Amino acid sequence: MKTAYELAMERLSKASPGVKLSDDQKKQLAELDSQCSAKIAERELFLRGEITKAVDQGDDQAVAQLEKQLVSERKSFKADFEEKKEKVRNQK
Repeated sequence: MKTAYELAMERLSKASPGVKLSDDQKKQLAELDSQCSAKIAERELFLRGEITKAVDQGDDQAVAQLEKQLVSERKSFKADFEEKKEKVRNQK
């Protein structure tokens, strides 16, 4: 006897079947994930350093601006890499 979860997953897979990715596509997606993480980490390190400097100087306005910039850049990188990953997924 199947659980409600198993029945729901069956209905979901019938409604929108999963996309099968080739090994090359999986490698490309993994590489894009790695690149995205690296870029985010690079910017985060830089901006965290700038935030530390601003805190040491007592510039609360600069701290807030740098934190907003960090969040914005993180979202931008993720959106850019999601677009690239979608192109890889749609390759045949």
